[in-house]
Amino acid sequence: MSHQPAVATKMSGEMDKPLISHRLVDSDGSLAEAPSEAPKVGILGSGDFARSLATRLVGSGFNVVVGSRNPKRTAGLFPSAAQVTFQAEAVSSPEVIFVAVFREHYPSLCSLSDHLAGKILVDVSNPTEQEHLRHRQSNAEYLASLFPTCTVVKAFNVISAWTLQAGPRDGNRQVLICSDQPEAKRAVSEMAHAMGFMPVDMGSLASAREVEAIPLRLLPGWKVPTLLALGLFVCFYAYNFIRDVLQPYVQEGKNKFYKLPVSVVNTTLPCVAYVLLSLVYLPGMLAAVLQLRRGTKYRRFPDWLDHWLQHRKQIGLLSFFCATLHALYSFCLPLRRSHRYDLVNMTIKQVLGNKSHLWVEEEVWRMEIYLSLGVLALGTLSLLAVTSLPSIANSLNWREFSFVQSTLGFVALVLSTLHTLTYGWTRAFEEKHYKFFLPPTFTLTLLVPCVIILAKGLLLLPCFSRRLARIRRGWERDGAVKFTLPSGHALAEKTSHV
Repeated sequence: MSHQPAVATKMSGEMDKPLISHRLVDSDGSLAEAPSEAPKVGILGSGDFARSLATRLVGSGFNVVVGSRNPKRTAGLFPSAAQVTFQAEAVSSPEVIFVAVFREHYPSLCSLSDHLAGKILVDVSNPTEQEHLRHRQSNAEYLASLFPTCTVVKAFNVISAWTLQAGPRDGNRQVLICSDQPEAKRAVSEMAHAMGFMPVDMGSLASAREVEAIPLRLLPGWKVPTLLALGLFVCFYAYNFIRDVLQPYVQEGKNKFYKLPVSVVNTTLPCVAYVLLSLVYLPGMLAAVLQLRRGTKYRRFPDWLDHWLQHRKQIGLLSFFCATLHALYSFCLPLRRSHRYDLVNMTIKQVLGNKSHLWVEEEVWRMEIYLSLGVLALGTLSLLAVTSLPSIANSLNWREFSFVQSTLGFVALVLSTLHTLTYGWTRAFEEKHYKFFLPPTFTLTLLVPCVIILAKGLLLLPCFSRRLARIRRGWERDGAVKFTLPSGHALAEKTSHV
């Protein structure tokens, strides 16, 4: 039978609770003894996580008893308010006991079976990747099999020791909890809430394996976008290498391999950033076309399109990253030694050619406009990147967020297109720029963005925009729902024959 411990302190939802309670601090600044009426919690283990957990529990008003194999050696590592003793004594009185030891040490706790009978064991361990693949049972399920008379709860494994010490304000507030006993989950949830965290019910103990796999994941939402960005970078880098380095070496005998570290990279980065930005808004266009074709919004998108839509944030941030690197590389171009040699050679040619004044009005205007559009595009991308942060996005309502991410995002795409067109100017029509019969790189990058801009213009036409608005408000072409959208687009009237 499981017991539910009382919680000393209730959280109001605000994260203004100090890590160490003032009533637990002595005049010398050390942690004082917790009040005797405080709920008692046991901890098995004396590692980093156990010490951080004890510190947080003491600061939250709990009476903590730590069980260690060598209490004399580890007592100085814990707060003075925490009692450090042998394991058998530590688990005798608390009803809730945190098991903060590794899986391979679980069998060593079997000698405590009689003392642990009927108690709640909170498993906070995490397996390694090899252990997760090797064992079919989760750590929590394995612990439950060793102690059938106990109630095992999986919790706090997604919280780091640093978050426990620094407080939930500086880390993830969510504590994932799963167990087969609702009373035990409720007791641990109240403890997590009292410690300043947000408990999340993950269901039965069978979910423990999935919960234990969460800390093993390394940026799962970034894998596909990162591979996409790397693939585009490799392709464009190879293309620029052939045009800017290999072609002069083969056909003219000029050694320009010095361009590989900076110049070729700087030519490649804007191509990747531009294409990635267009890939952020392409799935939205495809989704709109599908809804227009199907005449309904109640049919699922294909899986590839659905995943594409879910990765737009990561693709956009990678686009901003590449654009920022392009700006930094561009600032470094005049610092290169090769650039200085080119300036000296140009000066010598101008003197020898008796040219006292070198000024091409068209080139001057082109570069001025080109740089201005680039700065505007990067500034707009910066705004998109900032508003994608959760702390900023949560402060915006849906209309504001949609305006920034959709409207300003499309403005950024248009500015980037104008920036690219100004860079290319008339090069696409000059034969000398087709090296090895390959077109200039900027012409390749313009294909997808121009298609998106054209599609966006078509969808803004009343014949398409009004129909798409009706579909997104629930109208179906072949369904029983009939929907009429007024000219103002502000109100909608829907009649159902169901």
